[in-house]
Amino acid sequence: MRNDEFFIGWQASGPPGVMGFVKVRAFALILGALLVAAVAMTSQRPFASSNFEFGVERPFEGRLEHVPYPVLSVDRPGSEEESHWLLTVFGKRGADEFTLPLDGHRVALRGSLIHRDNAVMVELLPDSIKDLGPGTPRQRSAATSVVTLDGEIVDSKCFLGLMKPGQLKPHRACATRCISGGVPPVLLVRDEQGPPTYYLLVDEDGSAVNDRVLDYVAEPVTITGRLEELGDLRILRANPEKYLRR
Repeated sequence: MRNDEFFIGWQASGPPGVMGFVKVRAFALILGALLVAAVAMTSQRPFASSNFEFGVERPFEGRLEHVPYPVLSVDRPGSEEESHWLLTVFGKRGADEFTLPLDGHRVALRGSLIHRDNAVMVELLPDSIKDLGPGTPRQRSAATSVVTLDGEIVDSKCFLGLMKPGQLKPHRACATRCISGGVPPVLLVRDEQGPPTYYLLVDEDGSAVNDRVLDYVAEPVTITGRLEELGDLRILRANPEKYLRR
């Protein structure tokens, strides 16, 4: 005569055979879920070295330049060289309206650092800018080196630290809004043998190209142009109409 076990839901415990079956399969499901999670974690790319010091205000001093995007040129201690940091303000917009009246002047200001690798940006507080008088500009290198680069156009503010990820298709809508609002567009060039490099995009005559590169944001592109170096800042002069999609 068969003695099949029968499970009754309202009882405090079930038959030994049924409960053993459930425990084995529940354990197998939990173990499988943990393995899937472990594989997913190990296959993820590591977090970028980007950082935004949100809520941390620091004092800065340097010379304002527009290349054509606003840049703070800062003296390096113990060196005749300068560091060149892009400037922005809160939100998806550029800082030009606040910095243009003081172009070429030394200024003191307060703001929050945004940085990734060796590239730095400062989200400045417009009301904190103080005019320290005309500055002495350093000589800039001529744009004589012709280069062809493959990369992706990103908005410098989000990519350098404000957003993660600040690149590729998931970030395209945000990057388009930032660049259209005046945030400097940058060509991101990835190198499998080393860290990525960044090139500030301008027209052949050195003017801003924000509205002319929107259709290429987050797309793989090839750009041929003249490379200009302002200290540690790379500037790529090229006609956006000649950008090539890859």
